[in-house]
Amino acid sequence: MKGLFKSKPRTPVEMVQHLHELLVFVLGNTETREKKRAEKIGELDKLLLDIRTVLFGDGQIEPNTEACAQVTKEFFQKDTFRLLINCLPSLDSGARQNATHVIANLQRQRVNSKVIASEYLENNLDIMDILVPVYEDSDIAWTYGAILRECIRHQNVARYVLESDHMKKFFGYLQNPNFDIASDVQATFKELLTRHKSTVAEFLSANYDWFFREYNSQLLQSESYITRRHAVKLLGDMLLDRSNSAVMVRYVTSLDHMRIMMNLLRDSNKTIKLDTFHVFKLFVANHNKPPEIISVLVTNRSKLLRFFGEFNIDKEDEQFEADKSQIIKEIATLQPTDRPCQDLDSF
Repeated sequence: MKGLFKSKPRTPVEMVQHLHELLVFVLGNTETREKKRAEKIGELDKLLLDIRTVLFGDGQIEPNTEACAQVTKEFFQKDTFRLLINCLPSLDSGARQNATHVIANLQRQRVNSKVIASEYLENNLDIMDILVPVYEDSDIAWTYGAILRECIRHQNVARYVLESDHMKKFFGYLQNPNFDIASDVQATFKELLTRHKSTVAEFLSANYDWFFREYNSQLLQSESYITRRHAVKLLGDMLLDRSNSAVMVRYVTSLDHMRIMMNLLRDSNKTIKLDTFHVFKLFVANHNKPPEIISVLVTNRSKLLRFFGEFNIDKEDEQFEADKSQIIKEIATLQPTDRPCQDLDSF
């Protein structure tokens, strides 16, 4: 008779409650016999897929707003979010993918017009202390990296990471020899330094010296052309953003910074050359150039004019041509200062 009756489907709240129970079991019973543990993890995998279906729909039926709100509220109310993050290494790749989709969706869900994920993370910022260091573990770096980027969509979370010791470690993470992991780190690094304009401007102003010292030595002057390419593109994005105007003004008054750009203009990679051009033009366009920068530009005038005269890109770009013409004009009309300067070897 028992087989004649189907079990009643779980409600969205019950799904999350059961997920919580399974996560607690998996995390707290590492020495349970293998068969029992495998059964629980299998059940966990299926439940994550069911919750994902509630949040995203099944391709034919759109997700129910009320059901999504119930899942979201229960998920954050009972700290299931933290449990799921801690349990990720125990899951297979398919379940990790479902978990990543669930977590990404929860970041955007509104309950009574409030994004409660933001409030939850504000009170649980130490979760970032779990997520960021996982870049040292190649096995799960991609999964945690995707989740980390979803979390730093919230300004309070991004500020916490920017102001923490984790930020300095990113320069090491970016050197990872695994291309895929290094690319994932780069995506997170870029998100941290571009998404929340006012927070980024505050961070760069307060941490200018050490940040650009590391940025120059470890990224812009890296032996890896991929690292250099990403670094100079991101540098341009940061300096050309109006929110960072004060940082840009400070950056383009440094002769050391300009020397690095002049070296990168000679890079064999065309993309690096073009992105460097967009940074270098800021030094030339600066109306308050320090005497030492004027001296270097004048001393290397003929080489720079020849370089830019031959510098072209593969497609027509009116803005590029206008910028290049302006640079040539500025360098050609610069008046020398009394300060002598050696000719740069790179030019």
